[in-house]
Amino acid sequence: MASDRMLGEFLRARREVTSPAQVELLDVGLRRTPGLRREEVAMLAGVSTDYYIRLEQGRERHPSDQVIGALAEVFGLGPDATAYLYALAHSDLPPLPPAARPQVSPSLLRLMRSWDWTPAFVMNRTMEVLAINPLAAAFYGRGLPTELEPGDNMLRVLFLHPAAREFYRDWEVQARSRVAHLRATFAGDLDDPGLATLVEEMSDLSDDFRRVWARHDVGAERSHTKRFRHAYLGELTINCDMFSVSGAPGQQLVTLQPVPGSPSVSALAALRTEVREDDPSPGP
Repeated sequence: MASDRMLGEFLRARREVTSPAQVELLDVGLRRTPGLRREEVAMLAGVSTDYYIRLEQGRERHPSDQVIGALAEVFGLGPDATAYLYALAHSDLPPLPPAARPQVSPSLLRLMRSWDWTPAFVMNRTMEVLAINPLAAAFYGRGLPTELEPGDNMLRVLFLHPAAREFYRDWEVQARSRVAHLRATFAGDLDDPGLATLVEEMSDLSDDFRRVWARHDVGAERSHTKRFRHAYLGELTINCDMFSVSGAPGQQLVTLQPVPGSPSVSALAALRTEVREDDPSPGP
C-alpha cells in the first residue's frame, strides 16, 4: 500500500474537503482548489507552512503526536479517522503477524442458522463472506439477484454488480461508508497484502471505487440503517448491525433486521416463510 506516501495523501484529501467555514475562517480571494490552503492548515495546527508542505509531499513522515492531534482537530476527524492518522504517522512499526486461515466458529454457525427471523453473515477484514445463513442467502439471492455465498466479497457486490445501484437505494452513501469502513478496519495494518491486492483490483475494475477511495474517508460502520429496492420484496428499510467476533480477529458478524413497525417486517416474514418451506429442517 506504500504507507509512506499515504500520510501526505490523507492530509491533502482531508484539506480539500474541509471548508473555511468549518474552521471559522473567512473565505477571502479566489481558490484554485477546493478546501483549505496549506498555509491555513499550518496556522491552525500551529506549525510552519514549510513543515506542513513537507508532510503533504511525503518528505516528513513522522510528525509528533502533538502535531497529529492538532491536525485531527483542524480537520474535525472522528475517533476512527484519528486512529488511522496516528497509524499513518507510525508506519515504521513492525507489521502484524499474518492472520491464520479464517474459520468461523461452529457454534456461531449453528447460532446463525437458528436465526430464521434474522438474515446474517460473517465477513473478514477485506469484506469477504466467510459464512451466511439461509435467510441472508435468500435476501440477496432474490433481491439483487445474485447467489451470495462464502468466498464472495461485499465490496465487489456493491461496486461491480450491475444491479447494485438499483438494489442499494442510497448507493453513493453506501459506497462511501463501506470504503471508509475498509480503511478503518486496516488502520493498524496498512501494508497488509490482502488490502493491497483488493484495492489494486477494485481500482482497475471500477472508476467509482477509485474515486471514493481517493477521498480518504475513514469511519468504521456500526449500527446503521440501509434502504433497499428489493427485486422480490419491494422497498425495504433495514437496520444493519455489525459485531466483532470475540476470539476471531478481523471477523465481523453482520445482521439485518427490519425497522420495527415498518412494512419491511411483513416483507421479511414472507421471505422467512418461503425459506422454511424450501428448507424445513430445524438446523444442526
